Amino acid sequence: MKITILGPAHPLRGGIAALNERLAKQLTAEGHDVNIVSFSLQYPKFLFPGKTQFSDDTVVFSFPVTAEINSVNPLNWLKTGRKIQKAQPDLVIVRFWLPFMGMSLGTICKLVKKNRHTKIISVVDNIIPHEKRPGDKFLSNYFIKNVDGFIAMSKSVLNDLTLFDAKKPKKFSPHPIYDHYGKIESRETALQKLNLDGRFNYVLFFGFIRDYKGLDLLLHAFADEYFVQNKIRLIVAGEFYADASKYLKLIEYLNIQDKVVLKTDYIPNSEVENYFNAADIVAQPYKSATQSGVTQIGYHFNKPMLVTDVGGLSEIIPNGRAGYVVPPDAAEIRNALIDFFSNSRAANFIENVKKEKERFGWNKMTQTIYSLCEKIKSPGHSQN
Repeated sequence: MKITILGPAHPLRGGIAALNERLAKQLTAEGHDVNIVSFSLQYPKFLFPGKTQFSDDTVVFSFPVTAEINSVNPLNWLKTGRKIQKAQPDLVIVRFWLPFMGMSLGTICKLVKKNRHTKIISVVDNIIPHEKRPGDKFLSNYFIKNVDGFIAMSKSVLNDLTLFDAKKPKKFSPHPIYDHYGKIESRETALQKLNLDGRFNYVLFFGFIRDYKGLDLLLHAFADEYFVQNKIRLIVAGEFYADASKYLKLIEYLNIQDKVVLKTDYIPNSEVENYFNAADIVAQPYKSATQSGVTQIGYHFNKPMLVTDVGGLSEIIPNGRAGYVVPPDAAEIRNALIDFFSNSRAANFIENVKKEKERFGWNKMTQTIYSLCEKIKSPGHSQN
């Protein structure tokens, strides 16, 4: 097939871009003609809390990536939509993760559908956002109206989609493993690269820091004296997308400055391997969630994980086998981490992680995409 992926890609950074690129690589390997149409302007400044939207990494792809979509310019949506409409791809795969993108991506899809050839499916990260704003429902509805079918990477998002549209075909396909963030190395080598003391064990919190990700719960958990007595530290690796001062004040209030290693600049893709290789366990103490790419990086590096029982996280980590699934509560998080270290669970969990990761191959997502395409009645068919 001739396939266009609509969504962010390099030099834009982040997990959504990473998935688009890795999916394009898989589809290309399976014999398709693939291109990515990315953003020339993804977020206006008021929607982007980080320092920059762009990566400094040098990346070469075997498929074309063009920066064409301006998320706030309606004239651009018309131009981009007509261009893709004229190119007549057999399939457009459009990512949806934020209602703000509903007007731009929805309008482009609406125009593409007019060629009566292209099928349009969306890989949906979230349909109900973690951080709500006025107009979210209207924007999500507008987008959904202009798409033929949907893939959700968690069952909670699949259920949320049904609230918006109960008729269009939908399928669940778990987030595949991020296997392109580097190689597995020894813990000792990674600690040396990070200039961290090898006499300590480390819990890793990784990714952009937003309030819904529950870092405050993890910090409260680390206030327990067990972690000092047993030489266990917390690595916080990721840029603040929330007010940094409240987290820094909480660290000071809890008097855990010596237990927390702050690496709160953006972590380039080339350095991700160091943090995961250095960690004994990865913690995701989220207060709300759908799915997370962090778990799939953890799987790649064979790391046990602690997640909270929110959204689709519990679907990915079998409790007591590859890690822990606990309520989003500081005491529960503390107890699980103490169990992990005091009972030397690492070796057993790692073996189970290696078995579980086989569920998350990229070919399984592409097979779901093909299966969903077959359920769409005819090219360009509107099921509104």
